[in-house]
Amino acid sequence: MTRQPLAAALRLVVILDTGVAREAKADLETLARRAAEGGATMLQVRAKGESAGAVAALTRRVIAVAGLPVIVNDRLDVAIATGAAGCHLGQDDFPIAEALRIAPPGFWLGGSAGTPEEARWAAAAGAHYLGIGPVAATGSKADAGAAIGIEGFRAVHAAASGLPAVAIGGVTAALVPGLLAAGAAGVAVIRAVVDAADPAAATRTLRAALDA
Repeated sequence: MTRQPLAAALRLVVILDTGVAREAKADLETLARRAAEGGATMLQVRAKGESAGAVAALTRRVIAVAGLPVIVNDRLDVAIATGAAGCHLGQDDFPIAEALRIAPPGFWLGGSAGTPEEARWAAAAGAHYLGIGPVAATGSKADAGAAIGIEGFRAVHAAASGLPAVAIGGVTAALVPGLLAAGAAGVAVIRAVVDAADPAAATRTLRAALDA
């Protein structure tokens, strides 16, 4: 697989969350295939509370079927060990600045931000991109905080020293035009695809909004 530039990979990130998938009785490998068919540009494996071995095994399976860049949420060790394209690190995860020292060449490191201060922190630490949100109310992340809206996204992104950023948290196709106008490089979604009766069709709808 040819590695695409980061900006292109951030267009439509589908997060494969093991907890949400269990609720939806969905198989993550099937979801990975269907999201790729629908036009996702990157996948993220998010497996809160799972052992390192379980996350590594899942990540390898997703990489094998996806045909897309795959990043791992939180687990830098797993991301490096499995040859993933990168790792997304939150405010309380392994420090981004330290991760840069041990990451292989070309490895992408993302940071989370919900405020301008967090955006400045992640940019100063050396993050390659940001996930900014939650844009709207979301039930996928218990500690996500209050929704910041499109104008909140704009303000946080403005503090990020020009880093590309994806909007996350309750994102729907209807929000896409406003988010792009606010400077988003793309969007990241969980339930919009994982909970969908037809994940490929749901992904196509989002991709069409992004490409319109």
